[in-house]
Amino acid sequence: MSKKNKKAKNHRKNEITKGIFTVLEKDPNKSFNYKQIAAKIDITDAQERNTLIKRLTELKEKKRIKEVDRGQYQVLEDTKSYHVGTVDVTGKGNAYIVVEGMDDDIFIPANKLNKAFHKDKVEVYIYPRSKSKKLEGEIVKILERYKTTFVGIVDMQKTFAFVRPSDFRMYTDIFVSKDKLNGANDGEKVLVEITDWPDDVDSPFGRVTEVLGIPGEHDTEIHSILAEYGLPYSFPADVQNFADGLDTSIKEEEIKKRRDVRDVLTFTIDPKDAKDFDDALSFQILENGNYEIGIHIADVSHYLQKDTILDDEAYERATSVYLVDRVVPMLPEVLSNNACSLRPNEEKYTFSAIFELDKNATIRNQWFGRTVIDSNERFAYEEAQYIIETGSGNIPEEISIRDAAYSVSKEVVEATLEMDRLAKIMRSKRMDQGALSFDKVEVRFNLDENSEPIGVYFKESKDANKLIEEFMLLANRKVAEFIGKQKPKKTFVYRIHDDPDPDKLMALNGIVSKFGHKLDFKDKKSISSSLNQLLQDVKGKKEQNMVDTLTIRSMSKAIYTIDNIGHYGLAFDYYTHFTSPIRRYPDVMVHRLLQHYLDGGSSANAEEFEKKCKHSSDMEYLASSAERDSIKYMQIKFMQDHKDEEFRGVISGVTEWGIYVEIIDNKCEGMIRIRDIKGDYYIFDEKQYAIVGERTKKKYTLGDEITVMVKNTDLVKRHLDFALIPDKNN
Repeated sequence: MSKKNKKAKNHRKNEITKGIFTVLEKDPNKSFNYKQIAAKIDITDAQERNTLIKRLTELKEKKRIKEVDRGQYQVLEDTKSYHVGTVDVTGKGNAYIVVEGMDDDIFIPANKLNKAFHKDKVEVYIYPRSKSKKLEGEIVKILERYKTTFVGIVDMQKTFAFVRPSDFRMYTDIFVSKDKLNGANDGEKVLVEITDWPDDVDSPFGRVTEVLGIPGEHDTEIHSILAEYGLPYSFPADVQNFADGLDTSIKEEEIKKRRDVRDVLTFTIDPKDAKDFDDALSFQILENGNYEIGIHIADVSHYLQKDTILDDEAYERATSVYLVDRVVPMLPEVLSNNACSLRPNEEKYTFSAIFELDKNATIRNQWFGRTVIDSNERFAYEEAQYIIETGSGNIPEEISIRDAAYSVSKEVVEATLEMDRLAKIMRSKRMDQGALSFDKVEVRFNLDENSEPIGVYFKESKDANKLIEEFMLLANRKVAEFIGKQKPKKTFVYRIHDDPDPDKLMALNGIVSKFGHKLDFKDKKSISSSLNQLLQDVKGKKEQNMVDTLTIRSMSKAIYTIDNIGHYGLAFDYYTHFTSPIRRYPDVMVHRLLQHYLDGGSSANAEEFEKKCKHSSDMEYLASSAERDSIKYMQIKFMQDHKDEEFRGVISGVTEWGIYVEIIDNKCEGMIRIRDIKGDYYIFDEKQYAIVGERTKKKYTLGDEITVMVKNTDLVKRHLDFALIPDKNN
């Protein structure tokens, strides 16, 4: 037999093998004889039928399929080639399918995507694996589209238009007929919805649902970020009208149903530019010398009634979105900034966790329920920090949020100092129990009246921030414990954080060891304490932001669920979100459930609340992605005005297409493309987290300090490109 014929015969044999698995795996619970399989894969030739019978026998003997009855074959579960997974499209147009429970992702070449998009849920067929090759396959069915609307730019033709999506993972333009352009003009940025994709055409059909504006303009780009994640930027008229029609007055008959703490010293501490104050602290010394400290949270659920269009809208949003220049609130302003905002010298309905603490911050008593408060003071973090640092209640003009210097009472000063002391004890106990201390530097922009960035500053967490944090953590933990420990078990909303992935921790250890740090893997406590030591050791160093970011990425993601497994990062067995119902829907659910159980109600519907938890976690992820994109956008805008300057930066990421560099002074991150690095041909070395010159062996490694200059800024694509400035001593 000639080589050519032998090759053709082997190819046909492989085709028949693939056909057998295709039939058996489509119906894994059914068995088939050779005739049924032959009919399904169009085998009519006698010789090929014999090959099929022979192949079935061979596969059975190799234990790749099983014979459940004489001549009846069925797939083995562990040889299954069809899987369900999520599409992860790369910048090159290929993709990987992430399948839960599988160690390796499945590579899908661009021509086998079969119209699937990034993050779609799909069914994938895995080709029989040849030795030493990665898993490869093709998408056979789209089970669920992740999204059908995309942001893009209109490219007008004579009688129709194409919309070119902004997302680099979207590999196709969208065809839009002239009558479906919704008034959009050539070159404008729009939101387009895919309506159909016939089998015989290259591009999907769509319609423009919203014109966002001119690319590069500030509002256009901010609205585009929100639109990309399906996030709204205004309330529908009927929802706004409903909110405006709410009776938000304080009623005497309602006060009588609540614990009245209006006479207790109460104040709020928030960012200086905050408008929604959803938590307040009260402080009084009891006759036995202990302290009664109340954590009072805006009673949003009093106004936000179930089964109303306002509640439906709040649930759909699930969270407020904090962009660089604006907040997109979960609730209309009449609630978020007025009725539910705990402003000073105004009576407000609250939901409270009140604790009796001794001088060692040990809890002696606790109470949960609805209250009414009247806050005495409103402080910015800077003002509270001044009281803590100086022990003085004379707030100077330069940090005052009241446009002038002012003084607060001795009682307020003493309360602030004592709560700071108690908070430090509570924080120390948390750390001893294995909690992680993430004090990641947050980048903030000084904006002018046109939202143009005129400067960068870093938000630091000081004692005043930590004071509030500790008492909020206390309320969240104790509310979760109060319900979580009840018998019989009751459905509740928990905030959980799983243990970190050991492989990710090992990878982190490999990176930080380059800077002289080391993680201790002996046991859970050793891991926690060595992570804390790492975070402490890098403080103030050039690699701090990179190490902080990589450490966070090595952690599991915190989510909402009714199935409690505790919170690894906080070292709590029980934890929930109770303290921010103005900006988080899960907190509203927690308030409702807590009141329901305080009233003696039976356990709530588990399936319903798990679905709501999943939705809340998903929306939180989208909101945080939009927030990150808005920061990236503002960084690029800021760097546009610094094109001729040289900056020192740290290599914060290394990939096969280039190196990411974070500027030390302002934390702006951009990329140097490998092809732009002169003097050698550089190869990506994954193990060393480096790119290496083929000829010179010059190495650029993660964490190296280098000099860069801005090469290109693209606000529309949100790209910041750097050029490498060779060090003079090299």
